[in-house]
Amino acid sequence: MSDIVCISPIDGTELARRPAASEAAIAQAVAGARAAQRAWRQVPIAERATHVLRFLDAMLAMSQEIVPELAQQMGRPVRYGGEFGGFEERVRYVVDMAEEALAPVIPHDARPGFTRYIKRDPLGLVLVVAPWNYPYLTAVNTIAPALIAGNAVLLKHAAQTILIGERFQAAMDRAGLPAGLFANLVLTHDQTSRLIGSGAVDFVNFTGSVEGGRAIERAAAGTFTPLGLELGGKDPAYVRADADLDFAVGNLVDGAFYNSGQCCCGIERIYVHESLYDRFVDGFVDLTSRYVLGNPLDEATTLGPMAQKRFADLIRGQIREAVDKGAKAHIDPAGFPADKEGTPYLAPQVLTGVDHTMSVMREESFGPVVGIMKVRGDEEALALMNDSIYGLTASVWPRDLVAAERLGGEIETGTVFMNRCDYLDPGLAWTGVKDTGRGASLSRIGFEMLTRPKSFHLRHG
Repeated sequence: MSDIVCISPIDGTELARRPAASEAAIAQAVAGARAAQRAWRQVPIAERATHVLRFLDAMLAMSQEIVPELAQQMGRPVRYGGEFGGFEERVRYVVDMAEEALAPVIPHDARPGFTRYIKRDPLGLVLVVAPWNYPYLTAVNTIAPALIAGNAVLLKHAAQTILIGERFQAAMDRAGLPAGLFANLVLTHDQTSRLIGSGAVDFVNFTGSVEGGRAIERAAAGTFTPLGLELGGKDPAYVRADADLDFAVGNLVDGAFYNSGQCCCGIERIYVHESLYDRFVDGFVDLTSRYVLGNPLDEATTLGPMAQKRFADLIRGQIREAVDKGAKAHIDPAGFPADKEGTPYLAPQVLTGVDHTMSVMREESFGPVVGIMKVRGDEEALALMNDSIYGLTASVWPRDLVAAERLGGEIETGTVFMNRCDYLDPGLAWTGVKDTGRGASLSRIGFEMLTRPKSFHLRHG
């Protein structure tokens, strides 16, 4: 059986190597999860939630070890402290709302002589296929509510962050979850496809590329297994004429370049009203030029390497194509000495003179590059924001709430932000449209994805 290897983007050395699970181990994990779930579904919701809170405490207790370990695996600077702020917020939120979200639904029209209600039953066995870019947050979005709802969970983590799965397992074990209820599995892509295609799991949550999502759908074909897919994005921002300019610049620079741009909902294209355009670009370029590219283990570093060299190569190619077609690159890579061709270290880049014939404005970048276009008003901005095969989030930057709601009603994305970006609110559904995927996580709707309705129609006497 082949090994799963993590190569650190810091220096290209092998950080971790794990053998892929044997077929016998996979079968044992599935059988163990099934057995554990039969008892777990009978445990009261409050008790399940208490176990999940113990898991949270166990994970938080490891945070000092986890932050540098995460930097070594995927390159996020240690100065940002990992992911546990959002991690804790999401876990506590789903715990707090669980009783209400999972309560029976009672029809409003009472009928004498009958008891009628809809229960939310757990699906059974949930498979989470997690990505490397936010390896804790993306996984816990499904794992926490799945367990609280009465399911068992199998976790397959990305090769780039293979150690995160082990952290989840250790925290679950310390939390005292029933044996087998949660299992971290080291799997190849082929093994993952075979597991899904076997019909052995009852729900698959996948976060990753569009091609990865298509592979998951092909694997599940004919099994009727429900899927939750969060795939690619090309998230836009629109800076309206009435925007708070300085506020928009500061937030959008962070939204574009945090995590080296490797965010599902990171800002990849910006449309600015012509009355603010020149000042916006000047401020955006100035703030971007202040980033410090370097070793993510150094506290002074504000921009780490991309997770893999091939990701940086793709961005370099998009920048070259745009410049060849007439775009202007505002950031001189010479100001970022760590930027070297053939490595994951890549300076941030701001492009103007761009249009939608260029891949940097059309295809997912998932890196530290952003294109900025001038627009005449709302209708032009709206048309450009919707000119995409993706639809995860969009952000608008006005002072006018009514205008934001009007624009939001026409924007083709799963989430619309006003005066913020690059954030998941656990009280709202995290979802996308078009090639960004299907299904939803978090919020009450996230619980509905992880359960099935069961109707009771009981006649008295």
